Amino acid sequence: MSGLVLSLFPGIGLLDQAFEEEGFCIVRGPDLLWGGDIRRFTPPADMFAGIIGGPPCQSFSGLGRINKVRWGADSVMPDMIPDFVRCVEQARSAWFVMENVPGATKPAPASYTVVHRICNNRWVGGEQRRVRRFSFGHLSARVAPRFHIQGEAFDPIDELDTVVSTGQTGSRPKGQLNRASIEHMCRAQGIDASRFDNSPFSRTELRRAIANGVPLPMGRAVARAVKAALADQRAAA
Repeated sequence: MSGLVLSLFPGIGLLDQAFEEEGFCIVRGPDLLWGGDIRRFTPPADMFAGIIGGPPCQSFSGLGRINKVRWGADSVMPDMIPDFVRCVEQARSAWFVMENVPGATKPAPASYTVVHRICNNRWVGGEQRRVRRFSFGHLSARVAPRFHIQGEAFDPIDELDTVVSTGQTGSRPKGQLNRASIEHMCRAQGIDASRFDNSPFSRTELRRAIANGVPLPMGRAVARAVKAALADQRAAA
């Protein structure tokens, strides 16, 4: 794919990897995980063809709402979707994709036509049931761009417990919570646990980083959907 793609909130780069596998050239932006802060970041205008990223979802997730009630608003990451929108508007990329939980605020950058799609990781070949909303925006589209996430004909036989940033996972007997192993979390996210053999993170930090990523099967399906949508836009131009 032509042009650079800026990744915001890249984390450990699972969404980045999925787009790279589909031929996109990714430039990783600042992330708190690596000591950066998007709130102090201003992307250059007209340099990036696209922008991808998933702002923290804690403010909108069920677990995040429970934590806010129990521990207060400071117990979760603040809503950073406005910073994602700001960066899109400043960069003026031709397109963007934002990932978040279904209940999050929908991004609406000025001058962009945006469509939204719900995707379950199980629908695209993943073993973990994980539902996310993807918002695809195009700067020059006069009509809503075609953005279709292609599903698989059949779900995988195995279904793994959904992983969360605390590392907890459902187990047997039903309803009991145990600490998930790194290996289980990696399999659920569709990645090889060996990539973290020499990780600088603690086990707690690593669990959080893995769980906050976009599962690779889902990311690949979204990257293919973006390629198809961009091809449609070029054909219609």
